[in-house]
Amino acid sequence: MAFSPLHAVRLYRMDLPDHACPWGLRAMRLLQERHIPFEDHPLTSAEEVEAFKAAHGVATTPQIFAEDERIGGYSDLAGRLGVRPEAAEISNAPVVAVFLTAALMTLVLAAGVGGFMGFAICLLAMLKLMDVQAFAASFRKYDLLSQRWRPWARLYPGIELLVGLGVLLQPGPSAAAQLVGAVAVLLGAMGMVSVGKAVFIDHLALNCACVGGNSRTPLGVVSFAENLIMAAMGAVMLAGG
Repeated sequence: MAFSPLHAVRLYRMDLPDHACPWGLRAMRLLQERHIPFEDHPLTSAEEVEAFKAAHGVATTPQIFAEDERIGGYSDLAGRLGVRPEAAEISNAPVVAVFLTAALMTLVLAAGVGGFMGFAICLLAMLKLMDVQAFAASFRKYDLLSQRWRPWARLYPGIELLVGLGVLLQPGPSAAAQLVGAVAVLLGAMGMVSVGKAVFIDHLALNCACVGGNSRTPLGVVSFAENLIMAAMGAVMLAGG
C-alpha cells in the first residue's frame, strides 16, 4: 500500500518545564526516523496548551499538521505512515499494591472498614508526596480545579494525607468528623467529575496521578472508583456512622 508523502509538517506538542508529553516525543522521533522535515512548536505553558486546544477544537496534544491538513496525534501519524504505533505502557500493579497493603494492615490491626480506607488514603497520599512536582504535572492534565488554579495540584497530596489521618482517628460524632467527612466528600466528588469528563467525555488516554506522577496506571474505572469510595467514606462520617 502506498502512502502519500507529507510536506510542510508542523508538530505541536506539550513541553512544560516539569513535564514533556511522551506522545509528542514519540511523534518527533517517528518523523526523524522517516527523515521527514518538520517544524517543532513546543507549547511551554498550560495556558498555551489550552489556547491551542481551543483554537483547533482538539482535546489532546500532540497534533501534527501537513500543509493545511490536520493529521492528528501520534497514533494518527503512525497510521498515516504505515507504522504500528507504540503501545502505551500501563500497569495496575501500584493500585493493587496499595489496597493489598492496606487490607493486610487492617487485618493485623483489626481496624475495620474505616481503618482500611484510612490506610489506603494515607498510602495513596504518600506515593504522591514522593514527587509532588511530577504528580502535579500529571494531575493537571485532567483535574478541572488544578487546571484553573495551579497551586491546587501541589496542595492536594497533603490534604489527602490529612483526610486519611482523620479517618484513622475515627473521632466519632464530632465537629472534627464532620470536617473530615466534608473534605472527603468534596475531594471524591471533584475527582469523579474530573476523571469522568477526561475518560468518558473527552476520551483521553492518560495515566492516573492517583498513585504518583510517574505511574503507568491508566486513568479510568479504577481512578473513578477511588474517588467514589472516598466520597462514600466521607458521607458515612457526615452521617455519624
